[in-house]
Amino acid sequence: MPRFTVHIRDEWLAVPCRDTSNTIQWLGQEALKRYIKNKPDNGGITAVKDTRFVARRCQGLGLLDADDTIDDVLEDNDFVELAIEGDTMSPDFIPCEPGVSHLYPYTRWKFYISLDGNSLMSTDLINLGRGLYKIKLTPEAERKVVQSRELLDTIVKENKVVYGITTGFGKFARTVIPVSKLKELQENLVRSHSAGVGNPLSPERTRMLLALRINVLAKGHSGVSLETLQAMIQAFNASCLSFVPEKGTVGASGDLAPLSHLALGLMGEGKMWSPTSGWADAKYVLEAHGLKPISLKPKEGLALINGTQMITSLGAEAVERAQAIAQQADIIAALTLEVLKGTTKAFDSETRWNYLPPIFLVSSHRHPCTASHRFCDRVQDAYTMRCCPQVHGIANDTIAFVQNIINTEINSATDNPMVFAERGETISGGNFHGEYPAKALDFLAIAVHELASISERRIERLCNPSLSELPAFLVNEGGLNSGFMIAHCTAAALVSENKVLCHPSSVDSLSTSAATEDHVSMGGWAARKALRVIEHVEQVLAIELLAACQGIEFLRPLRTTTPLEKVYELVRSVVKPWMKDRFMSPDIEAVHRLLLDQKVWNVAKPYIDKYQTEYIPESRPVSPTAFSLDSPASPRKRVRHE
Repeated sequence: MPRFTVHIRDEWLAVPCRDTSNTIQWLGQEALKRYIKNKPDNGGITAVKDTRFVARRCQGLGLLDADDTIDDVLEDNDFVELAIEGDTMSPDFIPCEPGVSHLYPYTRWKFYISLDGNSLMSTDLINLGRGLYKIKLTPEAERKVVQSRELLDTIVKENKVVYGITTGFGKFARTVIPVSKLKELQENLVRSHSAGVGNPLSPERTRMLLALRINVLAKGHSGVSLETLQAMIQAFNASCLSFVPEKGTVGASGDLAPLSHLALGLMGEGKMWSPTSGWADAKYVLEAHGLKPISLKPKEGLALINGTQMITSLGAEAVERAQAIAQQADIIAALTLEVLKGTTKAFDSETRWNYLPPIFLVSSHRHPCTASHRFCDRVQDAYTMRCCPQVHGIANDTIAFVQNIINTEINSATDNPMVFAERGETISGGNFHGEYPAKALDFLAIAVHELASISERRIERLCNPSLSELPAFLVNEGGLNSGFMIAHCTAAALVSENKVLCHPSSVDSLSTSAATEDHVSMGGWAARKALRVIEHVEQVLAIELLAACQGIEFLRPLRTTTPLEKVYELVRSVVKPWMKDRFMSPDIEAVHRLLLDQKVWNVAKPYIDKYQTEYIPESRPVSPTAFSLDSPASPRKRVRHE
């Protein structure tokens, strides 16, 4: 029988419906009948039939017409909120980013990634966050999880004193807890540590966080039971995602606050989000998907919350986006070089260089745009063009370095204490300290920022008629039209913000937990600000790409190289040329979306690959992005989890 969950004021009510041809008005009245049964004063409602209300579907927050039939506007197990006239819509539905998600509908995907705690990569994690795959464990991972749990059960049975299993935490490490209260100990840990603040992570980022915690637990060094781990996997596969505030971690002992919020929802407490329900009480979201809350066993609360997964999952997104924008920055710079009639002599194959984007070599072929200024009297170009390979090169090297660290951290056991079933012992260590990813992500922000710093200077050259030989601010009838004047100001503002955001968070440390945790990494802020820096870089480069394409309009009928013409055509498929002033923000956002989707890279890549195959000597590497982390030039090292 179809059933719907209706939220009225502070209560959730399950309403069965035998006949879905009934109206939303009927559903609301049935819910009101159930609501007043629980209230001594009928909740202030004198007559259900006379009560006026507004209904909305929790998913998408769309208002429902009272005369619509249930069958037309709702699906089985849908969540609905009822606001009685005079009340306000419930604050339980958080009007922030997770309310709108770009997740792929999880029911469409039948492909799985098998997790073993050793082989997950940052690209895999991004795809899991997007909802492209479900999760299952390898048989070997299941065996290790069972073995480590058996050791913990033995410890509890023999009344041994082991930190976090039969004792309190942090300052209370010497307080021994009776066996009868070990379950309460773990539940109290999760509840008390759920003290984060700020907006919740988006569904995509929460999926990444949950997937990464599952991967770490699959290593079999945390002592979590297979039953609990499978329950986490079921919640992931159903996209039942806890409310996880973005702020509150100092990055040691791990990301305690955000991971506690993650665990709290799995316990059926706090708030949860799913594509079906939107935001609702966790227990109802789980129930609507046929899932039961997790019941924590000894040590399991600690196993769920002690680790660097918040830093690392956000870091994985940061490094993947950094790699994508760095590849496309080469292409955008090459297009600007063409528009500004720069020379490619600085990129001659006999010059000493460590990194040279192939797109610059493709640009060196004869074509009308280059031929038009072949005999000009200019000796050399400004550094923003001539030194582009050097500036972009170190950014690419840094990205590869950080990616190696993040991939190591993804597959590292970061729990405490760690369980070694084969040795029959537990060891208190320090793998929960987030210094590795924190330092790496600070480094990433500094390096990737330079892509925007040099891009902003190229935008200045494009807009300045004394430097570009183009109309001022790339528009006709200057004065009447302002063209790219303020777009350049926006780029300058973003670069200036980045200068502050690039201050390393990991140089700071504040002692916490009564000086027990007396050095911390501040890695959560390192990860969040790295993402903000990278977003600014993407936006600055989007402005440069818009400006370069506008510059081409003033060079017609001259044409540039085939790959750059393809990039121009791609941009013009979403943004028309600037003939006179218009609302510019949508244009910037449209091109930013092209960069996020890596479409600029995808249209140029076939030509770059062809040129590398035909013209580049095998002994001379052109770009770090031509190598995977498995290549001899960049060996993957997994020191922390071996």
